Amino acid sequence: MNLGQLFGLIIILISAGLILYFWLLDKPGRFLRGFRPMPGFQRLRRAIGLSVEQGNRLHISLGKASLVNPAGASSLAALAALERIARMSSLSDRPPIASSGDGALAILSQDAMRSAYRLSNSPELHDPDRGRLAGATPLSFLAGMLPLVHGEHVSAHVLLGNFGSEIALLAEAANQKEQFTLAASDSLTAQAVLYATAQEPLIGEELFAVSAYLLAGPQHTASLRVHDLLRLGVIAAILILVILSLAGVL
Repeated sequence: MNLGQLFGLIIILISAGLILYFWLLDKPGRFLRGFRPMPGFQRLRRAIGLSVEQGNRLHISLGKASLVNPAGASSLAALAALERIARMSSLSDRPPIASSGDGALAILSQDAMRSAYRLSNSPELHDPDRGRLAGATPLSFLAGMLPLVHGEHVSAHVLLGNFGSEIALLAEAANQKEQFTLAASDSLTAQAVLYATAQEPLIGEELFAVSAYLLAGPQHTASLRVHDLLRLGVIAAILILVILSLAGVL
């Protein structure tokens, strides 16, 4: 093991320890304390409530990233958000629909919704057909999602995961139908087009904060706290290196 690998292992162990610490320390009522308010999540919770009251449904897209490549982290974040949204809308007459551009991700979306209904004590309401493989290629994935804008009583879209620039067509179609859209992606190209087309775009690492802000559980809040600590640590390290460089030490 070289020095770089050892340093990476130390960071992983420290991060895991901090997550466990904050997880055990957290108590009901302390969720999100100290986190900055984000209006997009408040509007999402309102959209979920309205969809239940009005008998509409939500569409949650999990992106097209395979879980075996680096972009799979965004898919895991989207799956956690899907389970929480499914639990929040479990009383709706029309359950949410999950779409994805990867076969394994589609199967996991069905399992996430099954888990949500089981935790809501209503497993009989689960319909595996609500977790769909919309398409195996970027354009077929988009083509499989576009009909949801015009049919199946969808009133809001939550787009989380890895997308390409073509996702702007879905967001624009939703805007024309006056449907709420919250979107986040790990792709810079998708972030750029969604910033211009989605009603509530999330930027950068905000994608990984969705579950915590939806109160999915203390493990998600703990992960977000550690995320913030690591970010502060990187900023501090950069400032120290700059100061040492200016002082001629490095």
